[in-house]
Amino acid sequence: MTMILKINLHLWIVICCIVLMHQPAMAKGNPPEKGEVLPDATLAVPDNPVHRDYLGLSKGNTFKIPQIKATVVIIEIFSMYCPHCQREAPNVNSLFNMIESNSGLMGKIKIIGIGAGNSSFEVDIFRKKYNVLFPLFPDNDFAVHKRVGEVRTPYFIALKINRDGSHKVIYSKLGGIEKADQFLDLMLKLSELDKGGGR
Repeated sequence: MTMILKINLHLWIVICCIVLMHQPAMAKGNPPEKGEVLPDATLAVPDNPVHRDYLGLSKGNTFKIPQIKATVVIIEIFSMYCPHCQREAPNVNSLFNMIESNSGLMGKIKIIGIGAGNSSFEVDIFRKKYNVLFPLFPDNDFAVHKRVGEVRTPYFIALKINRDGSHKVIYSKLGGIEKADQFLDLMLKLSELDKGGGR
């Protein structure tokens, strides 16, 4: 009887070790890679009507990123406290302004920011300090951040959204965009918008 108990105890320990070894991989995941779909993430519909209109959303409670009315959506995972994000803010603003001032791109490429671990209050501070005009979303419980692999910041993900509503990741990379014009050219190439492809 004692021998059977010892064997069962050892078996139980081995099973627990196997489960614990696999737990981090299940919990964390990896950043979305080029060609994949974006992990399912829900954001609150902005109260600001200008931002709702920019995203092409009707008033409601929540939405998923591929529901944004655009051919390409550029997502910046940032933090108000990240010095690299702070330095990058003028470059991202320049990118936004380049897109919005180009009649051929306006409405086709849209940008959003998601503040990893940031509250609405912290996101608003970042928005006002760096005069950010595109929508920024709080992610104070790290829900979205966990779904995209708990990436360091700033991290940029770009999606191409097809006419049928399906989408795929066309860009996923840690670090800043640096030169806005070169980054925009890259987005046009990866999305094939430079060939006239779009919704």
